[in-house]
Amino acid sequence: MNANPAPDEFEPFDVRALLAQRGKEAFALHERYLNPQMPRVLRTIGFDADYVRAEGAYLFDRDGRRYLDFLSGFGVFALGRCHPGIEQALRDAIDCALPNLVQMECAPLSGLLAEALVGRMPNDAYRCFFTSSGAESVETVIKYARCATRRSRILFADHAFHGLTMGALSLNGAREFRDRFGTFLPGCQSVPFGNLDALQRELEAGDVAAFVVEPIQGKGVFVAPEGYLRAAADLCHRHGALLAIDEVQTGLGRTGTFFAFEQSDVEPDLVTVAKALSGGYVPVGAVIAKSEVVERVFDKMDRAVVHSSTFGQNVLAMTAGLATLHTLDAESIVERASTIGAALLSGLEGLKKRHELVHEVRGRGLMIGIEFSRPRSMRLRAQWTLLESMRTGLFTQMVIVPLFRDHGILTQVAGDHQNVLKILPPLITTEEQAEQFVDALDDVLGDLERSLGLLFGVGRSLALPAIRAGR
Repeated sequence: MNANPAPDEFEPFDVRALLAQRGKEAFALHERYLNPQMPRVLRTIGFDADYVRAEGAYLFDRDGRRYLDFLSGFGVFALGRCHPGIEQALRDAIDCALPNLVQMECAPLSGLLAEALVGRMPNDAYRCFFTSSGAESVETVIKYARCATRRSRILFADHAFHGLTMGALSLNGAREFRDRFGTFLPGCQSVPFGNLDALQRELEAGDVAAFVVEPIQGKGVFVAPEGYLRAAADLCHRHGALLAIDEVQTGLGRTGTFFAFEQSDVEPDLVTVAKALSGGYVPVGAVIAKSEVVERVFDKMDRAVVHSSTFGQNVLAMTAGLATLHTLDAESIVERASTIGAALLSGLEGLKKRHELVHEVRGRGLMIGIEFSRPRSMRLRAQWTLLESMRTGLFTQMVIVPLFRDHGILTQVAGDHQNVLKILPPLITTEEQAEQFVDALDDVLGDLERSLGLLFGVGRSLALPAIRAGR
């Protein structure tokens, strides 16, 4: 007997009608029921657009204005927004009425996605564990490493960002995220990013389970020095530790290869992925670990569920992951990210030559940071110094605001108290869109250098006291 009511026995939920009726209340709802500071921040910097639609590399507001999205949901929308291939795959999965999250089962889709991910690794001696986020993947790495090595200490790099759950936050080098949250996971120690001598000194103690590191640090877009990851792997293995590479943001083509670690000719023990694997629809993350690590965790039948994740292998997440990998191959998206990224980096290097405020352009593929520093000319230097005395990193805020307001391009600051503009364009970005960004940034920097905008408008445009209070 079918326990579900017939379609004519209930009134279906209508999301379109609900948004038409109450969509304009978004900021008031967030102020009342979510984080009250976020609406304040968005209004302060002029980012309070009323988005109603998204497609590809663009967002559209209620007035029909189009915005080029060079933030892509912190890297989630590698395939752009509302990719028709991902949408169709998800509709098909729903239509199949598959048994979902039986828990006491071995579902085919999770096995197929694990096979596909292992197929991207240096060899097939790996296994997968599925999660719902990058932070959960990092939590899994901590548990796996400690269990597999029977050691307690975890090393991470200064300025690292590995997530905001309590375990992952214990591996974060950014103080602004750690303040006022109490005591973190014991045994977590930072080492300077890129410093092999410091890493070796810690490893020589013989109690390190793993070194967790990003190939390119998301906060600040700092690229690992040439040969660093390969040497770090050698040091870890020499001292009985594991090398865990966090590819949550750099993975799936972001840096011009499927995994960023491929550019370092290194064979990691554990790799975390998430964000782009979702296709922009259903949260999904994974830990890809060497088989010997996994087999030490799940070493006998009564430990078969010693680590699990309720929603990790859900049908829609696995479908989104498989469809994303298919699309990356079918549309040659990784190759495109490499080509467009090289062109974009070249264009930005040209800006560095034209604008004394640009100190460095760094990154790989379509993960790029533009660092600003004190200019040489006396007039601009004085204005810069005054701005920085108010708040370190304020100049970059004065770049992203007109980029958004005047040019309709959404970007972000690469980290608190940093003068680094970070861009994470969708991997489907075209040459024309890349040129549009370079031209817009050229225009914004030219305006700032020609005018006294570095001084005036700070209070009016950014409402500095409100920003300080909000943070």
